[in-house]
Amino acid sequence: MKNRNIRLTLEYDGTAYSGWQKQPQAITLQGVLEERLSKISGHPVDLLVAGRTDAGVHALGQTANFLTSSKLSAPKLKNVLNHQLPHDIRVVQAVEAPSTFHATYHAKARMYRYIIRNSHDYTVFDRHTYHHHRMPLDLAAMRKAAKYLVGTHDFTAFRGSLGKRANPKRTLIKITVKKRGPNLVLEYLGESFLHQMVRILSGTLVYVGLKKFKPEDMKAILKSKDRMKAGPTLPPTGLFLVKVFYPKVFPLVKNWGSKGGE
Repeated sequence: MKNRNIRLTLEYDGTAYSGWQKQPQAITLQGVLEERLSKISGHPVDLLVAGRTDAGVHALGQTANFLTSSKLSAPKLKNVLNHQLPHDIRVVQAVEAPSTFHATYHAKARMYRYIIRNSHDYTVFDRHTYHHHRMPLDLAAMRKAAKYLVGTHDFTAFRGSLGKRANPKRTLIKITVKKRGPNLVLEYLGESFLHQMVRILSGTLVYVGLKKFKPEDMKAILKSKDRMKAGPTLPPTGLFLVKVFYPKVFPLVKNWGSKGGE
């Protein structure tokens, strides 16, 4: 009987993977983790996850959980799993969770970070962890534009083609635009996100930084509900799922299905 619920905090470099979700004939993060966990636990494992990241997207604080009958303690399971995982996936923490905890449905908010190397040159060693953009960007204009995106809106104009079935109404709690050395760091805190939403928001803010859009244009783009009115979808290389936030109390969840994510 699978009477234990294990919560994992994961970090990974998504460069070599076709995203989180299992796919036939593709190497995915879920596939690799479930295969290793099933061997360790001695039974098939089904992982639930806070956000189904796309191909090439990274994570610093992804959250997943699974039910198991294994007698291994959570710290021991973490050590054994890390020993068997490839070097681009790591379990940061493994803990016993309440039996009703669900990584997807109990997530209260998620924080994503998009990194832009805004300089003429770049280094070859970390090129898979940012988007390189040579042209100077107007940070003040980008910050002003971001304010129009905060709040509860219909984000139809900022969703990818695979997210058309999802409810487009989402709540962005906060957006920050920071300069860190040669990098421009965009951070988004929201309850949940549509497919490719952060990458499209980032591409639109870059267009503001290039003065192709005015900050006030964000209002018209939101109202249009037209993907063609927004900016480009930036590459997945610069995107990180930074952290998932959970309330302290987890009510019973009857549906153990999975939601979509960025």
